[in-house]
Amino acid sequence: MASKRITIRDHTAEANLFARRSVIALLIIFIALAVLISNLYYLQVTRHDDYQTRSNGNRIKVLPVAPNRGLIYDRNGALLADNKPVFRLEVVPEQSDNLQQVITELTELLGIDEQDLESFQKDLKGQRRFKPVALINNMTQEQVALFSVNQHKYPGISVEARLKRYYPYGDALTHVLGYVAKINKRDLQKLVETEQDANYAATYDIGKQGVEKYHETLLHGEVGYQEVEVNSQGRIIRTLKFQPPVPGTDIVLNIDIKMQQVAQQALGENRGSVVVIDPRDGGVLVLYSNPSYDPNLFVHGISSKDYSDLLNSPDRPLINRATQGQYPPASTVKPQLALAGLNEGVITDKSRVYDPGTYQIKNGPRTWRDWLPWGHGWVNVTKAIEVSCDTFFYDLAYRLGIDRISETMSKFGFGEYTGIDLYEESDANMPSRGWKRARYNKPWYIGDTIPVGIGQGYWTATPLQLAQSVSTLVDRGHSYTPQVIRGYKTDEQQILYPPKENMPIILNDEKHWDTVLDAMYGVVNRVGGTGYKAFAHTHYVSAGKTGTAQLVGIAEDEKYDAEKLAAHLRDNAMYVGFAPYENPQMVLTIVVENAGHGGSQAAPVARAVMDYYFPKPEEAANATQ
Repeated sequence: MASKRITIRDHTAEANLFARRSVIALLIIFIALAVLISNLYYLQVTRHDDYQTRSNGNRIKVLPVAPNRGLIYDRNGALLADNKPVFRLEVVPEQSDNLQQVITELTELLGIDEQDLESFQKDLKGQRRFKPVALINNMTQEQVALFSVNQHKYPGISVEARLKRYYPYGDALTHVLGYVAKINKRDLQKLVETEQDANYAATYDIGKQGVEKYHETLLHGEVGYQEVEVNSQGRIIRTLKFQPPVPGTDIVLNIDIKMQQVAQQALGENRGSVVVIDPRDGGVLVLYSNPSYDPNLFVHGISSKDYSDLLNSPDRPLINRATQGQYPPASTVKPQLALAGLNEGVITDKSRVYDPGTYQIKNGPRTWRDWLPWGHGWVNVTKAIEVSCDTFFYDLAYRLGIDRISETMSKFGFGEYTGIDLYEESDANMPSRGWKRARYNKPWYIGDTIPVGIGQGYWTATPLQLAQSVSTLVDRGHSYTPQVIRGYKTDEQQILYPPKENMPIILNDEKHWDTVLDAMYGVVNRVGGTGYKAFAHTHYVSAGKTGTAQLVGIAEDEKYDAEKLAAHLRDNAMYVGFAPYENPQMVLTIVVENAGHGGSQAAPVARAVMDYYFPKPEEAANATQ
């Protein structure tokens, strides 16, 4: 009986234990289900948007689309900078299993040159592995065909068509247009600093020099984008959305390409420059520097050898002589100096100086020579400019003093930037007492002033500054900032920029302008004028001033002999001029390096340019037919 009671008690205990365990198990299951349901709710509802975005991020890619670069035209509608389609072979490094082996195979297949290989290896080091790197920048049609047949063997490598800059006039416009080239680390850093890097996400090239660099913002445009759906291998399945890029603005220059080519032909093989400005608005019609180079070399990546040749050439083709060349202005600035003397009352239009062929300060130890050994006799300011009498201007400089010379010439723009819309410009040097003290820690001596009177000594100027100063002369103290850009084009019309007027030069007597301009007229149109022979029998009336810039000092007892000097030490030939004499439409500056006399070497170049600008009536009629 007792045993039976124990058995019943054991069964009851087991039943209770089972029940408790069942409850605990159910509770655990319930809790687990609750956690699962809660987690599912969290994932499917609460974090739905977040995970949907992540999913789309893996499935949908946003690709930037580069804008087409704006075109560049001359004032008459000639296309100066175009965009031409080219094919590039691009490699995505992370998609290639054995990249070096692939490159070796492609080199044998396509005949890839050393320059492209060097550029590829260089770019590969500084690029992320998921971004494409160019292996060939400019593929031939044969290379495109060969690769297309074998493309299935090379995952991650593709042929991409892009528009590249093309300059149809080559070296005739290099120093004006500049060029575009591949964006480098320095360019990228500047873009980041100016917060423009996002706009260049799909852009490979950027303006490096000239108009291309100065007006980069206008020419580049705005980046676009496309949303695409990709598969697990990263291939594009379809385009979901496309936001087209905004093309760069087409701009119009003041440059006249035909006159630019005339200047190029007239200057020939000589080193030098030609600058032509319209004094009525500051428009730059010609800006030519020689020697030059083909800017198309830089577009696809210039070779190290070619760049080294340009960089180390003694002729310095990379320098824009028109805006960066610093030359003694020589006698071309005698009209401005005469104006200073007239305005300061140091001379009058009737003042005369006797020129025996030399000049010497009273009791001074040094003698300065006139270019004409026997001198010009008695000369007034008009004749002194016409025949370029040095002695007259030695004396004028002595009487004016460096302070008044420096102050007046600075008003004409010497020693200052002109403000032209090119970054490549020098301010040259207008000497003064303060400048010499700062440069050499020496005082200014009266002997320093005398050669300044004929545009020598410490005085240097750029051809553009000379043209700007003559523009100020012909407009009687008024002038405009030189502008290469004329305006921009829209689908419907051409929008011109207004000219930028500078502060005028005010004289005590307005008649002084007449005196100086009449003397420049005499240089070209009166017998004995230094430019008379070069401009004989023109059908238009021009005026100007010749100059011969001495580059080395000659002892007082020696005679200048060009044959005994190295070619780069011989005199520079210079000319400044304008036409027509009444109501001038163009001002020009010619510099021919180491060529000799301005009247015989530089003036004929000016004549060729002016003859083109002012064609004979019968020539103009034939041109319009």
